This record gives sequence, C-alpha cells and structure tokens, in this order.
Amino acid sequence: MIKMNILVFAPHADDEILGVGGTMAKHIANGDKVFVCVATRPYEPIFSKSLFNVIRNETIKAHDLLGVKKTFFLEFPAVMMETVSRYEMNKKISDVIDEVKPDEVYIPHSGDMQKDHRILADAVMVAVRPKNEHKVSRIYAYETLSETEWNQPCTANAFIPTVYNDISASLEKKKKAMACYASQLADFPNPRSLKAVDALARFRGSAILSDAAEAFVLVREIK
Repeated sequence: MIKMNILVFAPHADDEILGVGGTMAKHIANGDKVFVCVATRPYEPIFSKSLFNVIRNETIKAHDLLGVKKTFFLEFPAVMMETVSRYEMNKKISDVIDEVKPDEVYIPHSGDMQKDHRILADAVMVAVRPKNEHKVSRIYAYETLSETEWNQPCTANAFIPTVYNDISASLEKKKKAMACYASQLADFPNPRSLKAVDALARFRGSAILSDAAEAFVLVREIK
C-alpha cells in the first residue's frame, strides 16, 4: 500500500484534535506520515505568557501521543489573524506545503464562527492552488466543536458533510489526545468536553452505521 503525507492546518492548538484527531490516529496506524501546522499562538496582553507555555506543552504532548511526524508553529496572533498581511501568511503556509508535499490537506470549515478559522481556510486554499508545482490530491474541510455549530444559521455557513471516516478503532486515542489539552476542556454540556467529543463522533458514526466517525466536506479531489 502506498503511504501518504497528511497535513492538518489548525487555526488554534486543539482544533486539529477536535476536527481530525481520530483520522490522524487512523492514518498513523496505517503507516502514513501526519504533519500538523498550528497557525496561531496566544500573545500578551490578550493572553498571558503562562497560558502560551501551557498550551504549547499540551500541543507537544498530544502530538507525541498520536505520533505526529512534525508540528509547524506559524506564531500568528490568536484572535488577530486579520492583522497579518496576506503576503506573509500565504508565504509561510506555502513554505509548509512545499516542505511536506502532502497528498491530503485538512482545513477548518470556512463557515466557522471564529474569524481565524475563515482566514486560515482562505489562505490555505491559495497555497494549494493546482497551478503550483506540487498538487494536493485531496482537500477536506473539518468541523470544530463550539465554532462550526455556533455560527449564524445560513446556507453560506452550513457544514454539509460529504465524506465520513470511520474512527471506531481510533476514537479512544482521539479522546486521550484531546485530554492532553486540559486548559481548553470544560465539563459537559460545554461542547469542548470529552463527552461532547464522544457524542459528536457517535452521531457522525450513526450516519454510516459505525460506532464512531469524523465528518468532512470534500473541497477538491484530483485523480
């Protein structure tokens, strides 16, 4: 079986686990190489330096647990990505694409409530244009608990899955990786809780008659 390079773009650390954690674990178990690019980090005075240190350590722990090949940190300001020039953002993202040469890329859903998610999705789509030397075979958009489902309900924002990945065998690993982000978790019924992560996976799984799944929108496929 041909092994693949998988690249997941996360606006903020923990989005990658919420949206793609089970799929990442499944790819790694199959021998594929998984890379993660975290676009932002917390900066003072909006966030404390201590929070940055905590989240960075949590990210490394979660990725080590899954077996992520390499994590890229772009260090853009969290909740302020609109202050970064499009040129700088596109260049840094393109550099990651050029290094990884991914077969599959995962991006946040462009209809998410958090603006960083939308900005990152747009920037990655610039970097993966098929006119570039390396052509990405498949691009998927993922859902993020507390972002995808909380935006204004309109057709432009709707997350309508077209692809389901059975993660029955990797759901527990996804939850263990999410548990590494203790600073970002809350008690149920908060959507950023382990119980909500499990509930969404079970719900998505029921759509394909499996114990658990992650849902995606296929943005583009090149065969």
